[in-house]
Amino acid sequence: MSQTSESRASSRNGELNTFPKLLLNHARVRGDKIAMREKDLGIWQSWTWQQVADEVRALACGLASLGFQRGDKLAIIGDNRPKLYMGMAAAQCLGGVPVPLYQDSIAKEMSFVLENADVRYAIAEDQEQVDKLLEIREESDAIKQVLFDDPRGMRHYDYPFLRSIEAAQALGREFDGANPTFFEEQCQLEQGDDIAIMLYTSGTTGQPKGVVLTNDNVIITARNGIIREGLSADEEVLAYLPMAWVGDNLFSYAQSMVAGFTINCPESGATVMTDMREIGPTYYFAPPRIYENLLTQVMIRMEDASRIKQRMFHYFMDLAKRVGTRILDGKEVKGSDKLLYKIGNFLVYGPLRDVLGFNRIRLAYTAGEAIGPEIFDFYRSLGINIKQLYGQTEGMVFICVQPDGEVYPDTVGTPAIDVEVKIDDSGEVIYRSPGVFHSYYKNPESTAKTKTEDGWVYTGDAGYFAENGHLKIIDRAKDVGKMADGSLFAPKFVENKLKFYPNILEAVLFGAGRDHCVAFINIDLNAVGNWAERNNVGYASYQELAGHPQVLDTVQGHVEEVNASLADDPMLNGCQVHRFLILHKELDPDDGEMTRTRKVRRKVIEDKFADLIAALYSGVPEISTRTEVTYEDGRKGAISATLEIRDARVFERKAEAA
Repeated sequence: MSQTSESRASSRNGELNTFPKLLLNHARVRGDKIAMREKDLGIWQSWTWQQVADEVRALACGLASLGFQRGDKLAIIGDNRPKLYMGMAAAQCLGGVPVPLYQDSIAKEMSFVLENADVRYAIAEDQEQVDKLLEIREESDAIKQVLFDDPRGMRHYDYPFLRSIEAAQALGREFDGANPTFFEEQCQLEQGDDIAIMLYTSGTTGQPKGVVLTNDNVIITARNGIIREGLSADEEVLAYLPMAWVGDNLFSYAQSMVAGFTINCPESGATVMTDMREIGPTYYFAPPRIYENLLTQVMIRMEDASRIKQRMFHYFMDLAKRVGTRILDGKEVKGSDKLLYKIGNFLVYGPLRDVLGFNRIRLAYTAGEAIGPEIFDFYRSLGINIKQLYGQTEGMVFICVQPDGEVYPDTVGTPAIDVEVKIDDSGEVIYRSPGVFHSYYKNPESTAKTKTEDGWVYTGDAGYFAENGHLKIIDRAKDVGKMADGSLFAPKFVENKLKFYPNILEAVLFGAGRDHCVAFINIDLNAVGNWAERNNVGYASYQELAGHPQVLDTVQGHVEEVNASLADDPMLNGCQVHRFLILHKELDPDDGEMTRTRKVRRKVIEDKFADLIAALYSGVPEISTRTEVTYEDGRKGAISATLEIRDARVFERKAEAA
């Protein structure tokens, strides 16, 4: 029997088919191995698998003593913290369902999820998250118990339903002493087809939906990913992405629980890069935006470097662009280029990987949105084995993965183990796999629209299989359209090309049904602000910098370079940007313009900025506008601005010229 067949059989026969059973198994077979680390006040704290199992046991029994029962929901709110991951495991050990929430959500957003998921218990990281729950309880007292991890600032919080995780664990140890068989009995009751977790979608087109996933959905998919990539208990991961996101649930929590490798939690969002360099993860995942931001930081640092260092950097990066990916894939390269690449590795690539914290990485993934080919090739040319995968919450991430030696910037790979993928008659990608979700919680209509009776799931993405057998994703099916002349309109493809430039943080393209395309641009305040400081350009706000003539000139140059590259594409040369403006504010989840996972809500933007879109198509040179914004403390306000509209050079379509 193959390893893959063994993994499926194990899940079927109930040996290690639930998270409680996996946890107890790791405590038995690798009890002294480090399971989790957290950096606190500059010092890494560690928990072994046995210690994690003991902590989870105490917390589970504490929750039981507070009335938590099988089937209850436990909200998890905060940054990546060992105690919060232990809270997820504790709920699962009792047959409950953890429901992670995005830690940067405002109280109103949290309220919808908590009410929709029928949450009665919550674990919050700190005072900030507890305050949100207290605000929600002023409207509804549905939440019966709240536990918190960090006590700072809550000395005078005196509520009968509020206590620390340590206090709950103390109750749990008393409960455990009086009921010594309770914990093991509860763990054994859990089965593979029981609900393991509920994750909410980002809600790009409306309210988020609760994706119900079973132990089998999560564990079989996690195990198949481990088998395909040859992962082991020796891996190190940095858990820094939101716990509410399916990617963190798979790569940090589920695969760690299956393989037994170590989860590392950074001290804060501000220290992620420093903590990453200290840990040196071997297995890494990041959405395209993270890779884009890292590249922006690299380019900013190079702008500040001496002229000699700049010349050396650009010389060896040109070499890496030419031969680096071929060397990584084991393809034939001239001996002289190999030698030069080794020198470049010593002088440039190695130090750069070290600065990024990538020196020990054996495997890195990106997914969530399409990554720009230039960004993708940049990292692979440095010798970093970054691969694209394709997935969604409803399939527990893994649908397609790029095999080693078959990594292309314009594909998302071949179907993962046990996954079937096909293209329906409308061009939409559909799939069937062990990870296919159980249902949308309390939403049978949406479940029926998304999942067929025989288990096929509609992704909402338009794509096709290339001649090499790899899947290519064009765009969201609802976003792909036609220009007025019938040519293809695929906004995300163009937006990704624009976002390759460090100065551009976000781009939104318009053009479906129109004669030509126009675009909104968000500048990257860090990158452009660094340029302003180096050139003694004064500015007082994002809005002021965004309207600076030199910034507009620079962005116009980027837009025209993208137009030149689009002219060579016979399918997408109609998507060249004719006019653009730089928005006077950054697109923000708090204003409803993006999801918490930083996906653009196109319909919201089209409605909110209808006057700006009309101006782009009317030919006027500028437009005055007023926009409502949400401040960090939740207050509403408005900003007014007069925006300059620029015409960009467009290029003759190569297909027409031929």
